[in-house]
Formats: sequence, structure tokens, C-alpha cells
Amino acid sequence: MTGAPGSPGPGQDRPIPAAAGGPDDAALADQAAARLRQRIASQFGRSLHIRTLDTGSCAACEQEIRLLAAPHYDLHRLGFFFTPAPRHADLLMVTGPMIRAFDVAARKAYDAMPGPKIVVATGACALGGVYSPDAFVHGSVGEILPVDVWIPGCPPSPLALLQGLLVAVGRLAEKVPELSFATGETSGEAHRASRAGDPEASGEAHRASRSGDPEASGEAQ
Repeated sequence: MTGAPGSPGPGQDRPIPAAAGGPDDAALADQAAARLRQRIASQFGRSLHIRTLDTGSCAACEQEIRLLAAPHYDLHRLGFFFTPAPRHADLLMVTGPMIRAFDVAARKAYDAMPGPKIVVATGACALGGVYSPDAFVHGSVGEILPVDVWIPGCPPSPLALLQGLLVAVGRLAEKVPELSFATGETSGEAHRASRAGDPEASGEAHRASRSGDPEASGEAQ
């Protein structure tokens, strides 16, 4: 992977860019899809929702994003769904050079998303590779929003988008290692024990929960 164009904002770590799309071949797409499906199932145990945000693009990136929901790629089988509501979204996929007139709307969409959340800058315009900053555009999504993953391409192919989503899932998993839907083994009993400040009881509750013994789980409490 190569460094992302542009520099991150103040206090922001440099994001890991997603790999650019290679030959749009069915076998490669299936491999990327299989890795995505396995990672989502093992780390989250639920579906993830994407909100797309156009900040002044030519719509070429949006056409490639729409192809992900077509039968050939069938993004839904991987556990990803598009949502029109930022309040339901885990991931914000942003296209375009971030026109200045869209500053407030972009921040509102980001602020409305529940945490933890991920921002994916999608396409050359969003990465700052097409427009220079001027009175009308910022030139890069990273000037307004904290970007976690960069997907290069003009436009990026559906395969490149799948690879970018794979990177984004890993980034999101890093932000939520302590949550039950991420670990897949934290029971309500263990949560209550840990909140009570009793590590011994918490360990007992974990073991009882994993062994399927409700009586032992109750005794641990």
C-alpha cells in the first residue's frame, strides 16, 4: 500500500489507504467478498450499514458504488446494506472534492452517526487528487471530516471498493474490541460483574456463560 495523497488534519493519524482496483475479474471479486463476509460474521455478528455522501462529484463514483448492489457483486450477501439515514449508519462513504457550500451538511451527517463510526474517502476527487483548494472547494474530504480509509481511483472499480470496505471493517473492529457484538463472548452477566468491580465474578460469569451452565452463572454473581 502506498501513502494517501494529502496530509491528515490536526491530531489525525495518517489513514491506511485501500488498494487500487486491479483487473475486475470474478475470481478476485469472490476472494475479496469471502474475506469481507468472514470478517463481518466473526467480528460483529451483525450487518453493517453504509451512508453515501456526495460532496460535489461527477457521479462516476456513485455509479460504481451502485454496482456493488447489483447481482454480480451482491453486497447484501456480505452483510452490508445502504441506508439513507446517518443515524442508522456505521460507515460514511464520501465522494467528491468537498465543496465549501457542503461544509455544514457534511458535518451534520457525520455528527448524526452513532459511534463508533468510519469515514471512507472514495475516488480521486475525495482524496485531493483532482481539484486544488480554492474559494469553492476544499479539494479533499479530509479537510472537513476525519478520514479512516482512502480508496483511490477515477472512478474506483467495484473490486477496489470491496477492498476498501475490507480495510474499513478492520478499522471499525479496532475501535470496538470491548463491545459484546465484536468479541462474541461477553454475556450480560459478565457485563454486570465487571461493572460491579469484581474481576473474579466477571471471570466466573464468562466461563459459566461459555459453558452454558446457568446455575454456575448465577453463583458467579
